[in-house]
Amino acid sequence: MTKMGATEPKLEELPDNNKRVKNPLVPIGALLTAGVLTAGLMSFKQGNSQLGQKLMRARVLVQGATVALMVGSAYYYGEQMNWFKKSKKD
Repeated sequence: MTKMGATEPKLEELPDNNKRVKNPLVPIGALLTAGVLTAGLMSFKQGNSQLGQKLMRARVLVQGATVALMVGSAYYYGEQMNWFKKSKKD
């Protein structure tokens, strides 16, 4: 009879999964997106539609940059994971 968890990899063998520390720009981008969205909605509520439109356009740009950072970091860490797996096989 085998021990439970005997086939699980050891913690030292796994790559570091703390991506929040590795790429702090993604949470910062999310906070910026939320901030610009909030400011835009407040300006619409106050009746300043020109400023609100500019802030909504800025939100789209910030949100797009955040998504690009997410995709880029996923690709980067995916490549690192592939490299990690290949180096363990050799």
